[in-house]
This record gives sequence, structure tokens and C-alpha cells, in this order.
Amino acid sequence: MSQYRDTAAGTIGSEAVGSTVKIAGWVARRRDHGGVAFIDVRDASGIVQVVADPDVIDEVASLRMEYCVAVSGEVRPRPDGTTNPDLPTGMVEIGAEEIQILSPADALPFMLDDRVEVDERVRLEYRYLDLRRASMAANIAARSKATAAIRRTLDDLGFLEIETPTLVASTPEGARDMLVPSRLREGHFYALPQSPQLFKQLLMVSGVERYFQIARCYRDEDLRSDRQLEFTQLDLEGSFWGQDEVLDTIEQTLVAATEAVRGIRLTEPFPRLTWQEVMDRYGSDKPDLRFGMEIADLADLFESSEFGVFTSALESGGAIRGINTGVRDFPRSKADELTELAKANGAKGLVWMVVNDDRSLRSPVAKFLSDAEIRGVIDRLEAQPGDVLLLVADRWKTAVTVLGALRNVLGRPADHEDLAFLWVTDFPMFEEEEDGSITFSHHPFTTPQDVEMMATQPEHALARAYDAVLNGVELGSGSVRIHDPELQRKVFDILGIDSETAERMFGWFLRALRFGPPPHAGFAFGIDRLVMILQNEDSIREVIPFPKTQSGVDPLTGSPTLVDDRQLAELGITLRPETRTKLEES
Repeated sequence: MSQYRDTAAGTIGSEAVGSTVKIAGWVARRRDHGGVAFIDVRDASGIVQVVADPDVIDEVASLRMEYCVAVSGEVRPRPDGTTNPDLPTGMVEIGAEEIQILSPADALPFMLDDRVEVDERVRLEYRYLDLRRASMAANIAARSKATAAIRRTLDDLGFLEIETPTLVASTPEGARDMLVPSRLREGHFYALPQSPQLFKQLLMVSGVERYFQIARCYRDEDLRSDRQLEFTQLDLEGSFWGQDEVLDTIEQTLVAATEAVRGIRLTEPFPRLTWQEVMDRYGSDKPDLRFGMEIADLADLFESSEFGVFTSALESGGAIRGINTGVRDFPRSKADELTELAKANGAKGLVWMVVNDDRSLRSPVAKFLSDAEIRGVIDRLEAQPGDVLLLVADRWKTAVTVLGALRNVLGRPADHEDLAFLWVTDFPMFEEEEDGSITFSHHPFTTPQDVEMMATQPEHALARAYDAVLNGVELGSGSVRIHDPELQRKVFDILGIDSETAERMFGWFLRALRFGPPPHAGFAFGIDRLVMILQNEDSIREVIPFPKTQSGVDPLTGSPTLVDDRQLAELGITLRPETRTKLEES
């Protein structure tokens, strides 16, 4: 293999007994017994046990954890009682004849053992050591397998892999742009792409009928477990396509990536539900289908109710929805906790009920309900004795969203052992902002299903847009794009983007739409999020080689960092006085 080794450490099995091998790697562990040293040597392929006599090999005495070494010796069976069937190399060991220290290592800041809990900030500061841990090495390998499978699949389907620019014009796409000042044009800025959206559409105009890219994207947004300032997505577009062609192609890539990482073949096609259906049934546009607890419409049961909370909600055009959370202990403290969670998600309150053995209810509101209403709720929610029922009476969107949040808290599995893929289709074209204005749900280049409805009733208009969901996590989004410049201008008008602003922001793109663009559609999904779930992790930071913390800091390099005034002057930038004061005080 090289001057340092001829065999990968983790591949040595019983068939190699009697042969002489040379391996190279790191000292993962050392144990001394009866004057003999037992050394576990690790490389990217795995671990093998080396047995060495310090009296014969001088280097043994100085070996420490994570020293980089090369070892040569004879492969032999482990003595009876010392084998390890859980390890691929657990039936053999190497009798060391020579050990060469390739480089020493300082004392470790933390043990490179998956069983040891280490503060994440310390792990990220020494990420190059953290990546030597078995779980992290497996995550990085899985990421490579997934992207390789995606590339093979798309190559077989006739796609071209094409890179698009990283320094682009700033455009509104839902999150704040990451800006890069220009030295050559003082006062001007590039933006790092939130996605290659417009460029991939230009590629369709250019005659590239099948495009993809493993694209680096940047968004200046608040971070969560499934968000980073910079992330990687599969970006894909096809000409003369509609929704079905996109979904079929993306399914093939997801099936290939899952098989490469998990070794299982998914059942196709994935389920498809409309946005209205998932909101009504699960209270989320990215529902987790691995458990039931579906939301039920209870409004008709309380049309003549004497309970004021229910009647006032219905009279104001609202809804009454409920879920059966199953049998569970439900002390008053739990009821109070869930009520506060409901309020935090926008509800005025939460109605809870526990079904008694005689099919009566233990609930603060039971005395306000008729026998028929109680029977109706129990039957509609298919409740049994001991089941806990949760009801919300409010505006439709609030009622289902709150119950969706409660559903996740009470029912969502703690791991990702099982996989439930889903397509969500027929999203609203627009959504309402807090100030009453409307904005796009996906992006402003999405085709409406009904142009007339978009123009006259934009709040009810649906888009030719779709999301891929896995285990309650949105993997990505796509849509059928607008290829008609007049339709594009109508969408801008509804969004309040006047022709002057549209020309300034998108003139270069709108001009391209005047040169015979083909109908086209596309999609993008997060590689990080997909691998996170396939590797049964809770955070995408676990599958990104060098991530930022949730505060956007890189403990490894110390970024973001200050730059000196000379660099700022070259860019025509000065810090505001109050910013300088804060920096001086910190």
C-alpha cells in the first residue's frame, strides 16, 4: 500500500494467520500485563491488537495515547479466552517485530472514546481529534457514501454536474444574505448564495436539460440543531418537467443514499399528502408519520354546547380539534405543563380529559358537557379507559399547530431507527406576515396552480410546490418554476415588488426569461439533514466535519474574528462608533 504499511489494520482476520504484515495508525489504547504491552492500533479501517515486548522493542516504553506509529509483525491467533467476537479483528493479534514512532502526541484534551461525554465546544475546538472517534469517523464516512450514491444515481439518469457562482447578487430568499464587500467597487457587496436557485434556472434557459450540484449554501439565520450558517444541499433542476418527474428523480436519490448508508431498500413510491391534509391530520407541514395520534375535527359535536369556550370559538369561525395521546400517567402537574406549552404555541388554553373506566371523563370541563358530547368525544377519538385526550378551541391554524406541537412532544420516538419518508404537496402560494402583508411561502419563482385565484384571492392560492419530509424533519423543497415573464411580474405585483425594484434585484434574470425558456422544475434537499437522520443523530453538527456552534462561532479557528482598520479601509468600511465602544469594553 505504501512505505508505511501494506495492510489496513481493521481488515486483518483469521485468514492472515502466519503472514507478516505492516500497519500504520494511532495508538488507541495501551495495557501492560506481565511485562508485555497490548497496544490497540487504529486506522480508518478499524482496530487491531498488537502485542509487544518492551525488552525487545525499545519504542514500546515511550508509546502514549494517539502516537502515530507503524508496526510490522506476524499475525497469530489470540490465546483462548482472549478473543473478541464483537471486533472484526478480534480473533487475531500482531506479534510486533518492529515499531516505528512516526510522530508523538501531546496529552489529550479529552479521551477519544464514544463512551465519554465531552463538552461540545471542546470537541469543536479540537475537531481534528474528535473526528478520530469511531462514531464521528462513521458519520463522515456515511456522508461520503451518501453523496457518492447520489452522484452515481444522477449520472446514470443523464444529469450534468455543474458548479454555479459563490459570489452573487443579493436577492430576497427568506433569510438574511451573508454579504461580502467588494474591494474593487467600493460600497458594493456580493452575497453568498442561499441557494443556486436563479442560476440553475438560467441553466435551463441555456439548454442544459438535466443539472445537479452538491452545492454549498449560506444563510445568516438563527441556528438550531438542524441549521448552520453554511450547509450543503443537493441542488437539482430539469427542463420539460412537472412535479411528478421531480419527485420520481429525488426519490431515486434518497433510496440510493439510504441503501448506501443503512443497507436497506426503501419502498417506493413514498406517501404523498397535501399541505391541507398534513395540517388537518398532524398539525405540521413536516409531520412525523412513525406514530399515530392524529388530529380529529370535533366541531360538529359541540355546535349546541353550553361550554362557552367551545361555542365562542365556533361563533368566531374557529375550530375545535383534539388528539388521543393514549394511556399515560396524567397528574395535574403534567396538565399544567402541557397547558403552558399550548399557550407558548399561541393557544389561549388547553382542554384535557382522562377517560374513566365507566367512560366518564376526569376533566375540569366535564361538568359543562352533556352526556352526548362526552360520548361523542370518546367515540370520535376512539378512546379507551386511561386515555388522555387533549382539545384546543381556537382559529383553525392555531388549533392544529398547537396540537401538532403537543403530538410531537408526547409521541415522537427518541431515535431515528425507523424511517418514514413523505412528500407534502400543494402548499399555499403565499403566507401572511405579522403586519398583515403577504410573502412567498417557498420563493417568488414558484408557479401558482391557478393564476386567476392567485390574482383575486391570493390568500387561498396554491403553489406547484412540494417538500420532502423524513421523520418529522424537512429535508428540502422544490417547485415547478415560472418560465413566463408576464406571470413572474404578476407574482411580484402581489408581493408588492414594483417594476423598478424587480428590475434592480432580478433584471438580469427576468431578461433571460424573454429568450424562450423551457418549462422546468427542480428541488434541493439538505445533505446534512439526511445523513443526520440516517446516522441516528440529533444534530447536523455531528455529520459536518467542521461546524459552527449555535452562536455561529468556530472554536477551532476562533472565527468570526476582528480585522484591522487597514483591511476595512481597503473596502471603504468603517465601524460605527457604538460598535467600537462595545468592542473596546469587551
